[in-house]
Amino acid sequence: MAGPRSGEHALSTEAFHPNLPLLLAQAREEIISRFRPILNHFGVTEQQWRILRVLRHEEPLEPRQICDICLFLSPSLTGVLARMEEMDLVRKERVESDHRRVLVHMTEKSRALVDAAIPLITEQYRHIEDVIGAKQTVELYDVLTKLTALHGAAIPLVKLPSK
Repeated sequence: MAGPRSGEHALSTEAFHPNLPLLLAQAREEIISRFRPILNHFGVTEQQWRILRVLRHEEPLEPRQICDICLFLSPSLTGVLARMEEMDLVRKERVESDHRRVLVHMTEKSRALVDAAIPLITEQYRHIEDVIGAKQTVELYDVLTKLTALHGAAIPLVKLPSK
């Protein structure tokens, strides 16, 4: 299928559009594949690394907050946190004023792991930026930040036909 004609916007009234969810998934896989060897070297999964990065900047957090930020379903997070606790990467603490609530903290072991991994992660980001270009990298962050900040509110849903 031919692309847009000169002067037309890429998302014109054509019946066919690029599959944005698929492109985003493929881009995610391309990027995360560059970080997996680093995470494997330190013995953590992608999910565990996401939690550690979030806790490093926003500690402590309740499990529901981790679910919201890291995009986990609650049952999945329960298993991931249990494994991380067994590995001495996190510790849970009941909230004194409300024993139903739990806070998740990093441990000294996980702090040391993050400190050791960050230089390699940073170097990998530099490699990605070298390939994509500094300007395009900033633009990519801007677009992704705008998309995630919408929380669906600014993009209306199409009206579905009646059944």
